[in-house]
Amino acid sequence: MTNPTESNSLNGAQWLCILITLSTIKIILLMHIVRLFSFQTALLYDESTLAFPSKLHALSGTASFVVPAGSTCFLYQHDGESILTGHFKLPVYAGMYACVTEGEIRCTGQAIIIERLDYRGIFSLGGAVEPRGRLCYIDGCTDSLLIPPVKYGDACLNALFFPPQTNQTPHTHPSVRIGMVIRGQGVCATPDHQVPLVVGDIFVIPTDTIHSFHTDATDELVVIAYHPDTDFGAKDEDHPMINRSIVNGVSAKFIDEIRTKA
Repeated sequence: MTNPTESNSLNGAQWLCILITLSTIKIILLMHIVRLFSFQTALLYDESTLAFPSKLHALSGTASFVVPAGSTCFLYQHDGESILTGHFKLPVYAGMYACVTEGEIRCTGQAIIIERLDYRGIFSLGGAVEPRGRLCYIDGCTDSLLIPPVKYGDACLNALFFPPQTNQTPHTHPSVRIGMVIRGQGVCATPDHQVPLVVGDIFVIPTDTIHSFHTDATDELVVIAYHPDTDFGAKDEDHPMINRSIVNGVSAKFIDEIRTKA
């Protein structure tokens, strides 16, 4: 007769299967949690093996960062200043942002650097961020393209503006969002938790994470937001120069035989 205790017990292989399943569930849950970081000189987040390879770095105090060959870096200077040695030794002061493609970033203060691997951007420098976005977004929020995509599909850097009393509709994004709070305060909510956000907080919203931003009756929230990819931008067959070149009353966009081929 079979011992009931033996028949109801799990063997080693079954226990291993359970542990693997639990570990997988834990990984999936962690993939959909908003990650929060504080300033330190370090690589804070690494998505270099995914479809749109990106890394999040931070500099704090006196520190430097060399732009890796083949990468483009999106910089936001939170405090102090940085010197860009690869671009005429230009300074970047607190509140300014830049797209950096070569050289060294020498920081005295606090800055975030979002590296997009396998992408060649165009150097640009701007700031400060305006009081309100230039583009309408959702639920009363606005957006500004601080560093737009060079071509369709390229990475970009945005500023998102959430006015007081924002209760944003929960939504997802098809790729990671990396950002930092530059003004005000608020909350980023997911179905499972709420993340309070204040100036200087650095955050990562993983791909397909359901989230929404919220503010109270008196405080706005302004964040820098990096997108590693877009469904927006100029194409070889659709950009201002070719669209507005007119041949016998017809845009060159529609004259295939004269268009330069890639």
